Amino acid sequence: MKLTGNLLIGAHEVAATSGTMKALNPATSAEIEPDFAFGTSAEVDRAAELADDAFDSYNNTSLDERAAFLERIADGLDAVAPELAQRASLETGLPAAQLEAETAKAATQFRQFASVVRQGRFRQATIDPAQPERQPRARMDHRMQKIALGPVAIFGASNFPISYSVAGGDTASALAAGCPVILKAHNAHPGASEIMGRVIQQAVEASGLHEGVFSMVRGGGNAIGEALVDHPLIKGVTFTGSEAGGMALFRRAQQRPDPIPAFTEMTSVNPTFVLPSALAARGAAIGDGFGERMLVNVGQACLKPAILLAIDGTGYDELRQALIARVEAMHARTMLTPGIWKSYSENVERQRNAGAERIAAGGKPQGAWDGQALLLEVDGERMLNEASLSEEAFGPAALLVRVKDVEQLVALAKQFRGQLSATLQLDAADHALASRLLPILERRTGRIVINAFAHPQEVSYASIHGGPFPATSDSRFTSVGMTAIERFLRPVCYQGFPDDLLPEALKHDNPRGLWRLTDGELSKA
Repeated sequence: MKLTGNLLIGAHEVAATSGTMKALNPATSAEIEPDFAFGTSAEVDRAAELADDAFDSYNNTSLDERAAFLERIADGLDAVAPELAQRASLETGLPAAQLEAETAKAATQFRQFASVVRQGRFRQATIDPAQPERQPRARMDHRMQKIALGPVAIFGASNFPISYSVAGGDTASALAAGCPVILKAHNAHPGASEIMGRVIQQAVEASGLHEGVFSMVRGGGNAIGEALVDHPLIKGVTFTGSEAGGMALFRRAQQRPDPIPAFTEMTSVNPTFVLPSALAARGAAIGDGFGERMLVNVGQACLKPAILLAIDGTGYDELRQALIARVEAMHARTMLTPGIWKSYSENVERQRNAGAERIAAGGKPQGAWDGQALLLEVDGERMLNEASLSEEAFGPAALLVRVKDVEQLVALAKQFRGQLSATLQLDAADHALASRLLPILERRTGRIVINAFAHPQEVSYASIHGGPFPATSDSRFTSVGMTAIERFLRPVCYQGFPDDLLPEALKHDNPRGLWRLTDGELSKA
């Protein structure tokens, strides 16, 4: 696929209106052709107008038509997988084989959401039939379904350049809901973004949909993102990135004349608690497994297990030594961007200034943006007194916490802010302590893992990728899994409608055979 570097506004290509950029190969510090266009608020206006024009027809596509569109995107991703992986590898320093697997994951998500659409359960069709004889007042017929919010703005993420980017789960779930998407491409991987954007653009055309169903913009600073969040035709926003960036967008969305939801995923250290019996039985295995998971993607994963807490006792030294060995064996590897490398270096230094001691280091960096694997250790008392030690260091570093006793472990669990996940390593003898910790963790995370690690995560009907602030801006929703579609829906009630005016999901004869809640009973009637 030839890359032009142009913006994709509906079915059209738009050349630069506000300068250009070249992609950077972080492994070599070399720039990569071609020039990629920056746009202005004028391109945002045009994309938003097209999306608004597209909304009514796209929101009212049949379930089969919409599912087929999502499957065309999946097929298109399969077709470009080798090319996409090679380009993304040049722009990120990540292995091409890993990125091919990520492309397959992205395609799978579109197919999963196609299945969700065909099932129609996301409509949550609910019917309270008329009761004309009810006393003292008759009840009219009430029927409810969920419909799409409207056009939405999606900010591509940097750390997973395919499955959290242009063709990521946010785009898949928004399109599944019936929302036209304006995608702000991340400048860390513009070539990969264009390849994915063209796949979606081509699927829109092949499906006979309004061109405004998808557009992709890019900008050199904050202006494009701010214009998207501010635009009156945009009805929702998603973002994955730093707490500072996420909260800036969230506040901006709330301060509009008409506030809109902003679903931001921001920061998490995904703490792992090793309980005493498990520590004594398999401390070395836990330490090695934690280290392996911590170093995946050069530590640049939102679900990276970053803090390991264990009570000093039998098995602690074995856990510690296994973790040290894993870290010391790791070669320094290229990080995604110079900015991420700089932030990583500063955050590790912050942890050391707060009292954490460096006890292991991997191979020395060879390239300018190589991230060196690091292991730091701190005692539980210091951890309790230095809140900054609980903050994220995004990259290949972890903090081992030597805990004094059970009561200190419980106190440390209470200290954590909201997380995407938390893990308990336990054996049967640890269940009483686990029962004390579970209510604490339930209040602080969206996913609790037992005897595994936070990363990787399945994309399924039950999976949750969300949690209390600052993990996300709204703990009621997930950005991964089939229920991610719920972010982009709102309920509408139809009262007293004749059958020929009712939407398909609510018609009296239920032509799609959908599961519906009728007078409180779930059935296909």
